[in-house]
Amino acid sequence: MRKKESGAWKKTHSCKEISQEHEDKEATLMGWIEDIRDLGGIKFFTLQDGEGLIQITAPEAKVEKNLFEKIDSLNKGSTVAVKGKITTSEQAPGGVEIIPREIQELNRAKTPLPLDPSGHVKADMDTRLDARMLDLRRPSSSAIFKIKHKTLQKIRSYLTEKGFMEVNTPKIVGSATETGAILFPISYFDREAFLSQSPQLYKEVLTGSFEKVFEVGPIFRAEEHSTRYHLNEVLSADIEMAFATKEDVMDILEDLIIEIFDQIKTEASEELETLEHEIEIPAKPLPRLTYEEAIEKLRERGEEIEWGEDFSIPEQRKLGEIIEKPYFVTDWPTELKPFYIKPHEDEPEKSHAFDLLAKEIELSSGGTRIHEKELLAERLEENGLSPRQFEYHLKNFDWGIPPHAGWGLGVERLIMILTGARNIRETVLYPRDKKRLKP
Repeated sequence: MRKKESGAWKKTHSCKEISQEHEDKEATLMGWIEDIRDLGGIKFFTLQDGEGLIQITAPEAKVEKNLFEKIDSLNKGSTVAVKGKITTSEQAPGGVEIIPREIQELNRAKTPLPLDPSGHVKADMDTRLDARMLDLRRPSSSAIFKIKHKTLQKIRSYLTEKGFMEVNTPKIVGSATETGAILFPISYFDREAFLSQSPQLYKEVLTGSFEKVFEVGPIFRAEEHSTRYHLNEVLSADIEMAFATKEDVMDILEDLIIEIFDQIKTEASEELETLEHEIEIPAKPLPRLTYEEAIEKLRERGEEIEWGEDFSIPEQRKLGEIIEKPYFVTDWPTELKPFYIKPHEDEPEKSHAFDLLAKEIELSSGGTRIHEKELLAERLEENGLSPRQFEYHLKNFDWGIPPHAGWGLGVERLIMILTGARNIRETVLYPRDKKRLKP
């Protein structure tokens, strides 16, 4: 069949929109061929688009001879347009099918395809990412990103309803925002710059103008992790709030997480079924443990961990097994947290910081920030950073930055919990790690 342009043809329905209520009506559908079957006197192919699937059924007795024969020339993966009649059928998926009267092949796929878009044949992660367009046609892959879409919608709508204003901060910066994370240097005309690790310093300053701000955007970390939890470019949802403490922003995060779970469970039931994954809506309040209480629980389970040590993935996994739902760990050692986190006034070795964890995954970090210039300069020096390097940030504190608090939430890690994905690369359209820069 010669490839054609769709010309005057217009898509009238998505595959998902077709139902038994449309019986005997004409429809024009456009998508790609997922599967083809030939049973002799009847031929089938499954048409897939961005919303779903529908069966195209061509009985030899009901379609023109040339159309019946041309179906043999179609390839899996090819993009086609189909005009035909909507017919109910108990045997068809969803109880409805299309009897075609005309088919246009819009773009022919080369065979064999590098992977099976139906998902029936498993493929390793590299194969999937190298042929990402085909991989995203797989029902399980598609379901993950539909859930991610709904999650991002909820984050934005919830924070907007709470009076936060969405902002966009630079992703090309002149200095670090955190210690312990290696920066990606870039050539910026006649000087060196870096890809942003976090919108942290900008959002702190913006509380002095807008009071409550949030951002959903990429962050970049040049860490050489090769785990299923780490990438070098991820999406972060951040808030910062004036006249607030860590308890205030923990409450906001708690409510947001519960609302996200609720929305996904109720509005993405089809996607969760496709993924064969169940989620439970956490009950409020989420458990809150101090760092010391978390250490004690780990020691009771036989873990040898000293005060001042960060938790390993196995230790976080053990805490998740004990608590069984998302939980906060508060009052972390100051030396484990970034320079802008406020130390306790009476116990400066402890900080007003928190993490939100679920199972073994750290979802979010946040806390009360330092708003006194002198203390912030001290903390910079304690972390081996020069206050002069941060002069553009520090001068804002001469102009009356209010007390403030905030957090950053790893969107893809949250999607792992919501979808049951085992590897963070499954939750990013085109992931970037130490080995992968394409496609």
